[in-house]
Amino acid sequence: MVHLRRKILSFSGLLNQLQPNVRWSSFLKIRDKETVQPDRTFKYSDLSVRLAAPHQLQPKPNVSELGFGKYFTDHMLKVFYYEALGGWQIPEITPFENLVLHPAAKVLHYAVELFEGMKAYRGIDGKIRVFRPEMNMDRMNASALRSGLPTFNGMELIKCINRLISIDQEWVPHLEASSLYIRPTLIGIDPTLGVATSDSAMLYVILSPVGSYFKHHEMNQGVSLLADPRYTRAWPGGCGDRKMGSNYAPTIHVQKEATEKGLQQVLWLYGEDRQLTEAGTMNIFLFCINDQGDKELITPPLNGLILPGITRNSILTLAKEWNQFKVSERKITMAEVCQLLSENRLLELFGAGTACIVSPISFIEYMDQSFYLPTLDHTEPIFRTLLKHLKEIQYGYVDHPWAFPIE
Repeated sequence: MVHLRRKILSFSGLLNQLQPNVRWSSFLKIRDKETVQPDRTFKYSDLSVRLAAPHQLQPKPNVSELGFGKYFTDHMLKVFYYEALGGWQIPEITPFENLVLHPAAKVLHYAVELFEGMKAYRGIDGKIRVFRPEMNMDRMNASALRSGLPTFNGMELIKCINRLISIDQEWVPHLEASSLYIRPTLIGIDPTLGVATSDSAMLYVILSPVGSYFKHHEMNQGVSLLADPRYTRAWPGGCGDRKMGSNYAPTIHVQKEATEKGLQQVLWLYGEDRQLTEAGTMNIFLFCINDQGDKELITPPLNGLILPGITRNSILTLAKEWNQFKVSERKITMAEVCQLLSENRLLELFGAGTACIVSPISFIEYMDQSFYLPTLDHTEPIFRTLLKHLKEIQYGYVDHPWAFPIE
């Protein structure tokens, strides 16, 4: 009995050395009204900062060389979770470094993992702003619930991320075509094999200066898509509406097939009626003249098949505020797309997401047929108006509550 007690004390001491000082918090509710279990959240007020030494600082890349996710800043944020220690431990900003994981960590075997994509923008006034971060936090907690990972207070993480950005603020590009990509990630690190809820987890955030997601000529010519009904990205009752790595790995083979055909992305279809769901990793929008002769902006509904994108939500909100055309969330099928094209009623098709913001689509290959879309044929297309308005908010041309300033 004494021997067992010593083992328990030794194990507890080891965990305390890893991440001491357990903190407590109140219950948390996320915006979709799901009740989160009362995990003991971390707090920004406990944040520990360990700055990189001069020899650890990386040279900053030329803005013209920026791609997507190729370079990373000098620091990162880490927060551990241990059920045995009462939950979340103290958050810490450290020099950017490799992670050390047990070979049996759940993330490596069962994809117990989720992530978010956010951006920080340097405005025309020199201020740095993050775009609607509270929505990313809500979505991240929703993904955590589905993954058996611990939830947290979103505002506390936003404050920690803001501190991280302020430390690495010189990595935020001084160019409007570029931004700082923010990648919060939550992984299960239990050192045990077995498909079960994670008792140990790590939340970390890394930053990457990025340029345009698509090449300049793709924005001018439009993105081309492969629509193949043999492949499905998500299905009812699945987790297509959660931002998990397991949603993305199975798409790589199909993306490769599209690339081999000279196409940029995949148009994901679902069901016997071949519903449009997403374009690559983007939400999709159709602008057309409907059966009543009115202009209508349409995007698929949040029925569990698609990701509830922050840019998607922003476009819907703006379009409804403008009240210049009908705005609908409803099913779109390939049969409808083909009919609208044949009757010259399809005006635009475009994708939307954090990485690309808004991207025009000009071509679809479907059932060995080529469909050319008139998205770029208009003098003032809707997609360009939306892109301009969103960038004005993100880069500080207009004062807007969606732009969260970094103090």
